[in-house]
Amino acid sequence: MLMVGLTGGIGAGKSAVARRLARNGAVIIDADVLAREVVAPGTDGLAEVVAAFGPGVLTAGGELDRPALGARVFGDDDARRTLEKILHPRIRARTAELAAAAPGEAVVVNDVPLLVETGLAPSYHLVIVVEADRAQRIRRLIETRGMTAEQAEARIAAQAGDADRRRAADVLLVNDGSLDELNERVDRLFKTRLKPYEENLRLRVSARPDRRLHIAEPDPTWPDQAGRLIARIRHALPGRPAVSHIGSTAVPGLPAKDIIDLMLAVRTLDEADALADRLGGAGFPRRPGEWVDNARGLPGQTWPKRLHGGTDPGRTVNLHVRVTGSPGWRFALLMRDHLRTVPEARDGYAEAKVRWSAEHQDRYAYADAKEPWFDEEARAADDWAEATGWCPSD
Repeated sequence: MLMVGLTGGIGAGKSAVARRLARNGAVIIDADVLAREVVAPGTDGLAEVVAAFGPGVLTAGGELDRPALGARVFGDDDARRTLEKILHPRIRARTAELAAAAPGEAVVVNDVPLLVETGLAPSYHLVIVVEADRAQRIRRLIETRGMTAEQAEARIAAQAGDADRRRAADVLLVNDGSLDELNERVDRLFKTRLKPYEENLRLRVSARPDRRLHIAEPDPTWPDQAGRLIARIRHALPGRPAVSHIGSTAVPGLPAKDIIDLMLAVRTLDEADALADRLGGAGFPRRPGEWVDNARGLPGQTWPKRLHGGTDPGRTVNLHVRVTGSPGWRFALLMRDHLRTVPEARDGYAEAKVRWSAEHQDRYAYADAKEPWFDEEARAADDWAEATGWCPSD
């Protein structure tokens, strides 16, 4: 099943998005609901909260007095951490139970207000962030929750900032218009991305890239996108493996096909094969039949590797799995670092990309046209590495 994290600052409209996703058929797991459930009267969660904070956090009827508890922990980091140690393991366990009970073809959406603050983003296949203008959020909190402007400002300030949430977002829904406009965007997202993503994930097939060639202008968000993908891969695999952002999107200022290339380093190709199932479950299934780097070896040589793709139709990914120290592993890191460090090499490559893309409208013909340049770049990069003492690292 597809696991989606949904978050947003208080007053941004996250609950409205959750309701619309449910209308589309998603299974919603609301962390706020679970946070109440695990401290309901008679639970060991409530007993532990009372032991930590005293009977003053109970109502006369024996229920948790949430405003009283909120007043105790708001602005007190130690008290907040104590409460989180009580609540979070119980919420995670209940979340896992509900997810396991969902249908196998479900899109499961975890509505988590503090997803970014708690570092949970890598545990989801995709993260949706709902964002709204600060003034609108304050107005909504005053109108719908009875807060004063000062209280609303304080609650907003206590959460992650917009910039932090954007870095975690695979999908950013800006909710500054009408509810109908928001619902339309959610419907389109579910139909064109979430459902195809779920099907690809279930069948363990990569999203099909567009065969047509398009060279995009440099995108400053490519490194953040790569960082999110790398975090997911590391979360899915044991031992925090070395995963690198490589290829043209890893070189600032370089035009590129809008494809994120990553490289997972392994000790052996047998290890690569043993990790294939975990990678498939994380959204990076193996592509059958693509096993070698066909260029840049000596005549008659190939550089073995494993190649995986991505199941997300909204983000094309190539995951190259190579043995640490192998020629292909070294070349990928060397070319990236050479182009990052030597502007003349980067600019020459950019100019050549424009020429090749004008001559070839097909991605595969374009790739073939680049081979002579790669041979020359390999020699120049090796000379640079020897002159500078470069060694592969990431």
